[in-house]
Amino acid sequence: MAEHDDETTWTDFKAAVNMTASALEKFLATDDSQAVGQKAQGKGESTGHASGRRIVDLLHTKKADLTEDDYAHMRKVVAYVKRHLKQGGPDDKDAVKDSPWRLSLMNWGHDPLKE
Repeated sequence: MAEHDDETTWTDFKAAVNMTASALEKFLATDDSQAVGQKAQGKGESTGHASGRRIVDLLHTKKADLTEDDYAHMRKVVAYVKRHLKQGGPDDKDAVKDSPWRLSLMNWGHDPLKE
């Protein structure tokens, strides 16, 4: 059963993460990326930024080499992206571009303007 779950997770992760590893890595280096998201005690690296670094590693990992811990993080990414997309961003397309909503999603590997 776990194999099917991993296969579903893999498919869902690939659908949720629509940024390439290099595009995500480049974005994570920006001030915009580091300015958004929840930070422990209000300082340091945000949860999303740390997740983004992990997603880059996952995108560079061969499917056969993924661990159960990797799949657990992939499921977390899928859940976050789905939940955040449901909340919706600004109604105005122009306002979406630099919105914290979009920038947070991008930390998690999903650019809503790519759809």
